[in-house]
Amino acid sequence: MENWSLISLCVLLGLTTRWAVSFHSYSGAGKPPMFGDYEAQRHWQEVTYNLPVHEWYFNTTNNDLNYWGLDYPPLTAYHSLVCGYVAKLLNPEWVELHASRGYESHTHKLFMRATVLFADILIYIPAVLVYCFYFCDGSSKQKVATALCILLYPGLVLIDYGHFQYNSVSLGLALWAILGLGLGWDLFGSLAFTLALNYKQMELYHSLPFFCYLMGKCIKQGLTGRGFFLLAKIALTVLVTFALCWMPFLSDPNQSLQVLHRLFPVDRGLFEDKVANTWCSLNVLIKIKTLLSRETQLFLSFALTLLFILPSSLKVLSKPTLWHFKLALVNSSLAFFLFSFQVHEKSILLAALPVCLVINEMPLIAIWFLLTSTFSMLPLLLKDGLLLPYAVTSSAFLFLSLYLLSALEKTTDEELRLSLPHKLTQHCLPKLSLIIKWKFWFSLVAMAALSFTSVWLEPPAKLPDLFPVLVSVLSFLHFLGFVIYFNLVQLMESPRKKSQKKTN
Repeated sequence: MENWSLISLCVLLGLTTRWAVSFHSYSGAGKPPMFGDYEAQRHWQEVTYNLPVHEWYFNTTNNDLNYWGLDYPPLTAYHSLVCGYVAKLLNPEWVELHASRGYESHTHKLFMRATVLFADILIYIPAVLVYCFYFCDGSSKQKVATALCILLYPGLVLIDYGHFQYNSVSLGLALWAILGLGLGWDLFGSLAFTLALNYKQMELYHSLPFFCYLMGKCIKQGLTGRGFFLLAKIALTVLVTFALCWMPFLSDPNQSLQVLHRLFPVDRGLFEDKVANTWCSLNVLIKIKTLLSRETQLFLSFALTLLFILPSSLKVLSKPTLWHFKLALVNSSLAFFLFSFQVHEKSILLAALPVCLVINEMPLIAIWFLLTSTFSMLPLLLKDGLLLPYAVTSSAFLFLSLYLLSALEKTTDEELRLSLPHKLTQHCLPKLSLIIKWKFWFSLVAMAALSFTSVWLEPPAKLPDLFPVLVSVLSFLHFLGFVIYFNLVQLMESPRKKSQKKTN
C-alpha cells in the first residue's frame, strides 16, 4: 500500500510539473507567417485529416511543403491523423484546410497540451516506472526517488510542454524497447524500437547499439543453432513492422522515395542555428560551410560519427549485457549529436534518455549531464519565452536529485566508475574524484552566470549572437568531456559486483 502511495505521488508531481509548464508561452505564439513548432504540429493534423495519404509528403496546391511540410516518418503522420480526428470532433475550425493556419485560442492550446500529456501517460511515464522498479537497485523509496528524478528532467518537459513537441512518444517507445531487451523479450524490444524509429528518424542515434546488442546475443547462442533462429525471428519482426508502417507508401516507388527525401533533407546544410556540437562550435573559428563542399562535409561527419560510435558498439557486440548496452546508447547518441550531419539542438534529448537510465549508478555525472543538456537549449527556450520555467525546473531538478539520490556523497572513484583510469593517472592526478566534484560546481556557476547574462545584458552591436554562441561552445566542451568519460567507463571498467547480476 505504501509503495502505491509513493508511486502515485511520484506520478502526480511529474504530471503537475508538466501541466504547469504548459501554461506558459509556446513556440512561435503570435509570430506570423511561420509561427513555430506548435503550429507545425497543428498543421500536420490539418494536412493528414484533409488530404489523401499520397499527398502528405508531396508539394501540391493544398500542401505547401515550405509551410511546415511533414518531415517525420509515417507513424508521426498517423499520430497527427488521430489527433486531427479528435480535433475535428471538438472544433472543426482547428483543422480546417488553409483557413486554420496560425490558429490560436485558449481552448485549442488546452487541447494540444492534453494530447502531449495523454501520450506521456500512455507511453513514457509507465516505461519509466517499469524501468525503475525492475532494473534499479535499492529500496522501494529509492526506486521511486529515481523515477521522480527521471520524470522531472527539465529538458524533455520544457521542449514537449513549452516549445511543443511529442518527443515523449519516440523516447517512450525506445525505453520500452530497452525494457524488452533487458527482460529478455527480444522480439518485443525489436518491435518497440522499430516503432520508435518509424515515429522519429533521429532514433537512428540509438540504432547501432540495438543492432550490436541483439547480434551479440545471437552470436553467443550460436549462429548455427538457437542464435540463427533468434536472428531470423528478430529480422522478420523488424521487416513486418516496417512494412505495416510504410504500407500506404510502398505501392508506388516515388512515394517511398519522396518520404525518404523529406526525412533526410541534406540540402539544409551541416547544422542549423546555434547547436552545441562540433561543427557549430568549430565554425566560430573556421567557416566550414564555406571552405568545404557539401560532399566533403557529409563524408567528414559520417567518418567522425562512425569513428566515435564503433568502440562502444563493438564492446556491446562482444559483451551483450544491459549495462554495456545502456552505456553504448549514451556513447552512440552523443557521437551522433557531436559529429553527424544536420543536428538540431533538441536532439540532445536522445542522449539524455540513456543517461537517465544510469542516474541510479552514477548520479552526480548523470545530473551534471542532464542539467547541461537543458542549458544547451537555452537560446531556443528564451526565444519561446520559457525563462521562468527553465529556471524553476532546472533548480528544482538540481536540488531534488542531489538530495534524493545522495549524489554528492557518492563521489568515490569506484562510485564514479573511475577506479582503473585513476590507477593510470594517480601520480599526476592524485584526487580525481575531488577534481570532478569541483568541476561540477564550477560548471553550474558558469552555466548560471551565462544564463543570467543572456537575459539581462545586451550583446555588442557587432556580435548580436554572442551569448547563443557562448552557450553553444560551453555546452559543446561539456559534451565532449562527457563522451570521453562514458567511453572510458564502458571500455575500461566493468560494473560493480552488486549490480552485475541484475544487468546481465
